[in-house]
Amino acid sequence: MNRLLRDAHFGLRLLWRQPGFAAVAVLALALGIAANTAIFSVVYATLLAPMPYPDPDQLVMVWSRIQGNRNATAAGDFLDWKAQARSFEDLNAWSGRGVSLSTGDHPEQVQAQIATPGFLSMLGSPFLLGRDFLPEEGQVGKEQVVVLTHRFWQDRFGGDQSIVGHEVRIDAKPYTVVGILASGPHDRLQNKLYLPLAFTPDQVNHDFHWLLVMGRLKSGVTLAQANADMEAVTKQIAEVHPTSNQGWKASVEPLQNNFLNRETIAGLWLLLGAVGFVLLIACANVANLLLARGTARQREVAVRASLGARRGQVFAQFLTESLVLAAMGGALGVALAWALLRVIVAMMPPFTLPSEADVRLNLPVLMFTLVACLLSGVLAGTAPAWQATRANLVETLKEGGRSSVGGRHRLRRAFVVAEFALALTLLAGGGLAVRSLITLTTVDLGFKRDHLLTFSLPVPGGRLPDAERINGFYTQLLEKIAAVPGVVSASASTGMPVQGTGFGMPFHFAGKPFADPSQRPGAGFNMVTPEYFRTFGIQMEKGRPLTDEDRAGGVPVAVVNAAFVKRLVPSGEDPLAQRLVIEQLIPGVTKLGPPIEWQIVGVYRDVRNGGPRGEGFPEIDVPFRQSPWPGALLAVRTRVNPDSVRTAVAGVIRSMDADLPMTDVKTMDQLVDEALAGDRFQALLFGTFAALALLLAAVGIYGVMSFTVAQRTHEIGLRMALGAGRWQVVGEVLREGMGTALVGLVLGTLGAFGVGRAMRGMWYGVGVMDPAAFAVVATLLLGSAMLACLVPARRAAAVDPMAALRDE
Repeated sequence: MNRLLRDAHFGLRLLWRQPGFAAVAVLALALGIAANTAIFSVVYATLLAPMPYPDPDQLVMVWSRIQGNRNATAAGDFLDWKAQARSFEDLNAWSGRGVSLSTGDHPEQVQAQIATPGFLSMLGSPFLLGRDFLPEEGQVGKEQVVVLTHRFWQDRFGGDQSIVGHEVRIDAKPYTVVGILASGPHDRLQNKLYLPLAFTPDQVNHDFHWLLVMGRLKSGVTLAQANADMEAVTKQIAEVHPTSNQGWKASVEPLQNNFLNRETIAGLWLLLGAVGFVLLIACANVANLLLARGTARQREVAVRASLGARRGQVFAQFLTESLVLAAMGGALGVALAWALLRVIVAMMPPFTLPSEADVRLNLPVLMFTLVACLLSGVLAGTAPAWQATRANLVETLKEGGRSSVGGRHRLRRAFVVAEFALALTLLAGGGLAVRSLITLTTVDLGFKRDHLLTFSLPVPGGRLPDAERINGFYTQLLEKIAAVPGVVSASASTGMPVQGTGFGMPFHFAGKPFADPSQRPGAGFNMVTPEYFRTFGIQMEKGRPLTDEDRAGGVPVAVVNAAFVKRLVPSGEDPLAQRLVIEQLIPGVTKLGPPIEWQIVGVYRDVRNGGPRGEGFPEIDVPFRQSPWPGALLAVRTRVNPDSVRTAVAGVIRSMDADLPMTDVKTMDQLVDEALAGDRFQALLFGTFAALALLLAAVGIYGVMSFTVAQRTHEIGLRMALGAGRWQVVGEVLREGMGTALVGLVLGTLGAFGVGRAMRGMWYGVGVMDPAAFAVVATLLLGSAMLACLVPARRAAAVDPMAALRDE
């Protein structure tokens, strides 16, 4: 230990004498360590850290499954599961909805989670004030109590502790605040408050799937045992309710990252790999700096060896100096990581990560940083330390140390080749991300996105209780909005482009029933007013659109998209000759009605309802008046700036219902921009780290060529004295540097192919090796190499032959 401390002290003294060298080396390592620490913080919080609940491994999601796909659960299924399953300590269901909260004259639309009593206690969520829901508050008539999240309580009520026990108005009804949650994961959710879920008699059925179910396993029960238990339970339910439950199964899955898609998980690991490449490039740069510094210290090493220093001692001294550099880089890197992490979290699109992910610099992350520092020091210092022990004692003392320069040059070039290969690999990944984003921004969405204002009307339950009142309300509302100056048309629908269809419904063609109803195909189901297609500029490919003549009481009609025809209509059959049999959606009721036959009257061009990434999926659109629904999305096409009519439209809504909030008011351009936020964020991160890799690689080759020119000053002067021209010298230096870069480019091509395979499916519209993106990044890398070599080349050409010969 004393020897280690002595070597570290000696290394610090040397670094203090060479502040320029120390600053460059420490900064290079700090950049690599900062990037790794920041990204590992995100990976650890999302994928590795235990969830912040008691016994988190016991928490599971229980999904209904149909045709192998996860689905929400019917209330009747949930109650049967809770009564019959033996693997769970507790089982709770929840759903979400927007509610109108009033504490004064102006209502506020907030997102609420409606959960069965016991949900919060099952999670182990602590309360700051008050209590959880009581079991009896899950009964109809006793459910008018509310629990607030900590952040919402602070933001909306100013942290007023006296709010507990007082009433607030939710959807025009009095609710008593019974509890305030402690600060934690709930604050990172969309939900601002919690309401008890009390099932009405019509909700307790087995055919309307609208609930999510979470459970806590009994101690010692495994996932395999729980799934076997649920298999027996669902089989029993299907025997009792064959019409609704035949073919339906259930799956028990860990709660952790259950809502995180595979692309996000793969993206996080790839991002960690990308910053790992940045750190490797930084290590190679520092190794080159140390090799150059080692050349200048050959005489020192030779003197120490002549005085009895063993090779192991020399090796340890050089390696310790590298570790000192890494420690300094790590300290600076942690500070940079703290700032970088704040930037990443601020730029990250909302709800990208699970609510349980608490992204911060904690002890496990700092331990990772410590390991990264040690590895960086070893990787950067091993080669220079090894070279130092191979110095020729006699030749060096006679100032003949040139004998080892060639070997050092080869090793330095090998590091540069590695840097360029890693940089090209990372640049190729960044190029794919940027190319994918460019493709997404130019993709044809299937509708006209300009001059569109969109918003939602989350009508509270019971406000529009029947089809007649729903149709009357929306007919009058749309007429008044269409009369606003600057408005071209307005429509109401349960779904819209970019935001999705709202419902998904199974169906069969008339005359072709399924013996097993669970095997029926499904499609998006959208209820739209007649102006819907005109408002969005959606083109018909066959037949006619929906019109004002398609009223309640008339022949039920439907239009479908081209994807529906391509995937679901039997080949060679006319889609306009088909009728679709679909169970009725009853307004405001979580229960399916009797089946209705819908005559297909038109086929329209595919629209990207799932956002720019979403290819056309089968969709059925029916007249809103023939299948009305209380809450709806509205779209307004204008001939002026859409934002300029917002106030007038809000006035129309207030004139219809002063308590009805106009929420999520955005232009279609804003919606599309938000849909691309995740792709933009990933492209920015990959692009930034790729640019950092490019900078480090360029600095690496600049350092090698500068050192080479400095070592060959006498040789260059001699050649110029013998008649070599300046451009010949420039050309030779450039050829040497670009030859090294080209070798790295060839090796990097293999890495780029590997990254492309790993990223397959992550990026839209690009393959494993996108030629255009690869050509751009390869040209960029070679261009940076050319610039990095040009400065040393010009310096070599400016050598005064006589001065160089005199110095030698």
